[in-house]
Amino acid sequence: MNAPFKPAALSPRAADLRDPHEFARLERFVSEQPEATPFHRPTWLAAVARGTGNKALALVAERQGELAAYLPLIEAHSPLFGRVLVSSGFGVGGGILACDVSAGEVLLEAAKELALRHSCPAIELRGGMLPGVRSGWKIRHDSHCGFVAPLAADDEAQLSWIPRKQRAEVRKGLAADLEISVGSGPQDRAAHYAVYAESVRNLGTPVFPRSLFDAVLDDFGSDADVLTVQHQGKPVASVLSLYHKGAVMPYWGGGTWDARRLRANDRMYYELMLHARRRGCDRFDFGRSKTGSGAHDFKKNWGFEPEPLGYASWTAPGAPARDADPTSASHSAKIELWKRLPLPIANLIGPHIARGLA
Repeated sequence: MNAPFKPAALSPRAADLRDPHEFARLERFVSEQPEATPFHRPTWLAAVARGTGNKALALVAERQGELAAYLPLIEAHSPLFGRVLVSSGFGVGGGILACDVSAGEVLLEAAKELALRHSCPAIELRGGMLPGVRSGWKIRHDSHCGFVAPLAADDEAQLSWIPRKQRAEVRKGLAADLEISVGSGPQDRAAHYAVYAESVRNLGTPVFPRSLFDAVLDDFGSDADVLTVQHQGKPVASVLSLYHKGAVMPYWGGGTWDARRLRANDRMYYELMLHARRRGCDRFDFGRSKTGSGAHDFKKNWGFEPEPLGYASWTAPGAPARDADPTSASHSAKIELWKRLPLPIANLIGPHIARGLA
C-alpha cells in the first residue's frame, strides 16, 4: 500500500534585497506572475527606499528551494499616521504573489510577525492574494477602482474610441497652442516636478520629495518616462508614467490652473496613449481612483470601465485602526488649510510630511 502524499514543507523568510542574486531572482519571479504590477518589483522597493528614506522589506516562502510566494513591503513612519507596513508603499498595487493558497497563507502570518517585530501596528495589502474573511484581516472591495482598456490600432481610432463629450475636449486640446515632449532628462524632471507640486497643492495634498521621482526614473530606466505639455514655453501639464508587461500607467500626473482652460490634461493623456502604442504597448492602465470621487468620474468619461480593487488591512491587537484616508472627516480641515498655503511653503514642508504617507 502506498504511503499518503505529504506536500513539501514551506519555509518563510525575509529576503535580502541587498543581495544582487536575490534581487534578480525576485525580479524574475515577478515577471512570471500574471497578476504582478510594477509595484511588486524589487526595483520599485529600492527606488522608494532611496527616494523617501523609508525601509524596503520583502518576505518569501520557498518549497524545496523554489520560490512559492513573495510579499514586497515598505515600512513607513509618519508623525500623523503612525507606523505601517504597506504592500506596496507609494504604489496602488502590491500584495502577495503566490503559486498556491497555502504559500500565500504562510506569508500572511509571517507579515504579522514581521510587523510586530518592527513595532508596526498596521499592515496594508493593495491587491494580490487576499486573506479569508475569518482571518482577522479587514477586506474591502468598495474603496477603490482600477481602470484599464486596450489601446486602439492607430491615432484616429484612438480618438474615435474616446466618448463624444470627452473627445470634444481632446479636440480642443489638439487645436490649442501646445507642445509635447517626452523624456527623462533634467529638463523633463524639473518641468514635471514643478507642475505636479502645484497640482497636488491645489488638491490639498503634500507633495512627495523630488528624490522619489528621480529614483523611480533612474531605477526603472526605459520602463519609465515623463510626458510634458507646454504652452508658450511654459509647462502646464506633465505625467510620469510606468511601463509594465505591455501596459502604460500614467502614475504621477497633474496640471497647473492654466491646464484646464487649455485642455492640457486632456491633450496629455491622449498623447500618452499614442506614445505608448508607438513604443509597443497594447493597454492603457489609468490606475486607481477612490470610488465615487471626481477622478473616478473623470476616467469613466474617458470610456474606461471601473473594476473594484481588493484591499486588506490588519491592525495589531489593542491598537487603534489606522486612518490615512484623505477623504475622511478627520482630515478635511487640514486639506482645506493646505490648499491655501503659498506654493513655496507647501513645496518646502510637503516632502517631509509626504515621506510617511506611503
